[in-house]
Amino acid sequence: MVTGTGIAAALAMVAAHLTVNATAAEDGAYEWENVEIVGGGFVPNIIFNATEPDLIYARTDVGGAYRWHEDSQHWEPLLDWIGWDEWGWNGVSSLATDPVDPDRLYVAAGMYTNDWDPNNGAILRSDDRGETWEASPLPFKLGGNMPGRGMGERLRVDPNDNSVVYFGAPEGNGLWRSTDSGVTWDPVESFPNPGGWSEDPDGPYGYLSHEPGVVWVTFDPRTGTPGEPTQTIYAGVADPDNTVYRSTDGGQSWHRLEDQPTGFMAQQGVLDEDGGYLYIATSDNGGPYAGDDGAVWRFDTATGEWTEITPLPFGGDDPYFGYAGLSIDRQDPDTIMVTGYSSWWPDTWIFRSTDRGETWQSFYDVSWPERDNHYTLDISAAPWLDFGGGQPEPPEETPKLGWMTQGLAIDPHDSDRMMYGTGATIYGTTNLTALDSGGSVDLRVMAHGLEETAANALVKPPGGDLLSGLGDIGGFRHTDLDQVPPSMHQQPYHDNTTSMDFAQGEPEWIVRVGDTGDDADDGTSHIGYSSDGGASWWPGSEPGGVTGGGSVAINADASGVVWSPDGAGVHYSTSVGGAFTPSTGVPDGAKVAADRVDPDTFYAYANGSFYVSDDAGETFTETATGVPDDGFVGFSAVPGSRGHVWLAGETGLLRSTDGGETFTPLPEITWAYNVGFGAPAPGASHPTVYTVATIDGVTGLFRSDDAGASWVRINDDEHQWGNMGAALTGDPEIYGRVYLGTNGRGVMYGEPDGTNPSPTPSPTPTPTTPGPPGECTVHYDIAGEWDGGFQGNVTVTNESGSAVDGWTLEWSFPADQQITQLWGGHYTQTGADVSVTDDGWNATIEPGDTVSFGFLASWDRSNPEPTEFTLDGQPCTSESG
Repeated sequence: MVTGTGIAAALAMVAAHLTVNATAAEDGAYEWENVEIVGGGFVPNIIFNATEPDLIYARTDVGGAYRWHEDSQHWEPLLDWIGWDEWGWNGVSSLATDPVDPDRLYVAAGMYTNDWDPNNGAILRSDDRGETWEASPLPFKLGGNMPGRGMGERLRVDPNDNSVVYFGAPEGNGLWRSTDSGVTWDPVESFPNPGGWSEDPDGPYGYLSHEPGVVWVTFDPRTGTPGEPTQTIYAGVADPDNTVYRSTDGGQSWHRLEDQPTGFMAQQGVLDEDGGYLYIATSDNGGPYAGDDGAVWRFDTATGEWTEITPLPFGGDDPYFGYAGLSIDRQDPDTIMVTGYSSWWPDTWIFRSTDRGETWQSFYDVSWPERDNHYTLDISAAPWLDFGGGQPEPPEETPKLGWMTQGLAIDPHDSDRMMYGTGATIYGTTNLTALDSGGSVDLRVMAHGLEETAANALVKPPGGDLLSGLGDIGGFRHTDLDQVPPSMHQQPYHDNTTSMDFAQGEPEWIVRVGDTGDDADDGTSHIGYSSDGGASWWPGSEPGGVTGGGSVAINADASGVVWSPDGAGVHYSTSVGGAFTPSTGVPDGAKVAADRVDPDTFYAYANGSFYVSDDAGETFTETATGVPDDGFVGFSAVPGSRGHVWLAGETGLLRSTDGGETFTPLPEITWAYNVGFGAPAPGASHPTVYTVATIDGVTGLFRSDDAGASWVRINDDEHQWGNMGAALTGDPEIYGRVYLGTNGRGVMYGEPDGTNPSPTPSPTPTPTTPGPPGECTVHYDIAGEWDGGFQGNVTVTNESGSAVDGWTLEWSFPADQQITQLWGGHYTQTGADVSVTDDGWNATIEPGDTVSFGFLASWDRSNPEPTEFTLDGQPCTSESG
């Protein structure tokens, strides 16, 4: 327990709204939207304001907090301003909405109590419903994504004197109180039990050993008057033998409630002040996953009598789950509801009583094996919630009623409205009381605007659709960014996609890898392939010993794959979907990538060293050292430029133009997390570069139109999304559009809003006098074609005995093709006539060497290949295919 006279002084801090302001890196105005998925993560609780109708909040474990908009029926994110420095504040341990002044809102912010999060937690407070915030840091960590995160609410405002706010802390830190509306906080020294229970005291990583501590607070408003503190307060503790405490003197002293049930922990405690009953829902575990037993109890605050009122599954069987989701109908306090939150089979349980727990009605009954549902479930707003459909064995059904259902709330102003959180969405109804008269409750998805996925991989092939690799729910193919896809990636299904890639020259070929979860021994392959841009998939073979997805790359012409799975080391395959053979010269666990031009070249990074293979992954050779050797490293090869690789890491952003032999750090970039590429700016040849980095002391998302010579920050202080950027790519066809993966706020996409200043591109180099005319060969290849568009790759070989220094390649299209973007050079087109000049860095072609560039173009009626080319006015031999 934290005690001592120095604590109050230490916490008399000036509240600070954290901001980041760009300096030398110019700001660019962008518009940001979520790629529509709707939900996708655990929602521990929904909180209604007690006095104002339609004021509703939802808290998530990794994705911040949201406020409900009744008119549009969607949720608005409130914590997108949290940046990299305090990313853990997106884990919401608890939330309180002020019943006296509904404009006031409090959030207990902090994601992990172990060493995964380096920062302490904070109480965030707002006096305008979450539009702006101030922060009061705490001297300990909070566990918004730790075991027991669905217990609560541990943060509560006194309904009589709203300057008084209580907070139940984890990890032995006891009960805390503020008397100035959350500005400063002090421990309640008289509170006797900080809670020492943990799921596994010896658990690895400090995760299951987490102690939830003091987990809920509730007030008896009858024992106070407006403007004076409430005298009777109850608090719940994660302690199976001592789980409920009461104060009758405004929190000055506390006592264990006598004769309370033991053996279980009170997940929630809710008071019916009209009838004078305190209800508790209990479990033998903190949840949200586990819980093998539990009970529901009613405490008569006038007589001190405890009565067990536990609803039982299957008409009378002993519970095999814990209870949570406790709520009272404030319009009819005889009506209460609870959930069997940890029942995974055949479904979660939702129970309702209209007589204070004397009798119960379940949302479904089972007459083995038949199931009689007293609800309908509409998932049309997020059709992927059927998880691929299928026909599970009765009484199990799909889509499921839910799982991890620790948070359920009846609207205190409308008995017919109820919402509850699951491990993947929010379900709700507006005809709840139909159950009481034998009718059916109409449930539907109520999660629009709440985007809670964590993105591990994003790819956008030329001419194709955005493909995502996500944690927990696998990922999607988005044919429309503003429409929810009908299903997740299937065949194989990975509950956690870890890596994804496409063949640059054959962009309809995709490979993805991932984890198969608890069913790792069911034969599901950890690798899947698609030959139609992700519309359909099939499982590939895998080497022995694979335990997880790891990292994967497919080469430019889709003839080979390099895979670095968990548990099995780096392997290569010379046929898509075929057998794998161990690679040599590269460490296990390396991150891999493919050159975007040369199909024989693959790259790998591991432990501060860079590796290159020039034989399609069979052997790797260590090349550059001195690259970052700590933390997350993201690297990408540049489309259209053979041997060009950019690498982001703890020491900044580095660039190689010699196939990974050497890397040069870019100036003024002191830290970088990831890097990706998109369509070049108008008039530019190098792909646009996007990076999550610290540039000139400012951490954010940046864009460069001139290969890193200058940068524009394209997010702002209100759009930071915590520890964003594990997945990052630009759009290959739309200049300025970028796709950004977050760790709990879904997939974002941004575009310039029309007032965006563009950095001045590097000037087009003036060609020098060419060397003596000689022979040349031009290889023209259509790398991928789709309706109305295609990608072309051109390789020029100097067959003469003299170097070409500064070059111009010219040809005429035989039909109506029109180039829209080109990389690796500068182009002009007049009618059918095309002229491409070098890009400066590739101006010289030594005898026998080649230079390549690529482009995107449109076509209408046909797309025949040109057959006549000239290099500096001299005819070249033409090859195609």
